[in-house]
Amino acid sequence: MNMRRRFLHEVAAAGLPAGPGPADVIGEDQIISLPQPVQRYLSFMGVVGRPRDWSFRLGFRGRFRTKPQEPWMRCTAWQYNSGLALARIFHIRIRMGGLVPIIARDTYVDGHGRMLVKVLDLFTIADGTGEQFDIGELVTYLNDAVLIAPSMLLVPEVSWSVAGANSFDVMLADRGRTVTARVFIDERGAPLDFSTTDRFCYNPEQPKQLMRARWSTPVSGWRDLDGIPRLTGAQAVWHLPQGPFTYADFRLLPGTTAFNVQPGI
Repeated sequence: MNMRRRFLHEVAAAGLPAGPGPADVIGEDQIISLPQPVQRYLSFMGVVGRPRDWSFRLGFRGRFRTKPQEPWMRCTAWQYNSGLALARIFHIRIRMGGLVPIIARDTYVDGHGRMLVKVLDLFTIADGTGEQFDIGELVTYLNDAVLIAPSMLLVPEVSWSVAGANSFDVMLADRGRTVTARVFIDERGAPLDFSTTDRFCYNPEQPKQLMRARWSTPVSGWRDLDGIPRLTGAQAVWHLPQGPFTYADFRLLPGTTAFNVQPGI
């Protein structure tokens, strides 16, 4: 079974709502009370005048590494997010040494985060669960929504506040947990970067110990697709005591993005 089919099969088996979700059109009256930078961002993203999104699926291709001194490895990734159950399922295949496939699954389902990594998708080399993964996967869901489907954030569980003329803070609550991030935008309202301290990485000096660290996802660019700006790609960066460490560089696979689709489709 190829990666895409396996991914869709596992998403279908996750027990997520099949939808459809709310089909109400977002009007100006729903964003007029939000801070000005947030209004500018939502206007740029084409939210106003369109129905609310409740899910999305997409594919990535790019490069990945686990340590600053390591060479980059080719990777392919697939992702499905649901706003109906607040869930995120992300699979990535990395070619170690250009040959041996490593499959990693980052998930947030039923309020629980998990990072499962297997060699050849058979032999487990990491399986992270617990509060730190719950928080980290929840804020990653927030990152996805900010960059890909912002209308999924126009819900009571999300709050917004001004951080500057070209930035705002966004807070998401789920299952008794709250995560926060700062979003930086340009004069148009286009997101430039997303930054949070609600993620945890392995301490380079104590590899088996998780540490809270700032995490950011600088954006590579935007392109117009049917009149709506769509993300072309982004990086993922840990900001460590030794300095910033860019560990992922993704580009969207053309033709893979779909909104408001059932799990497994």
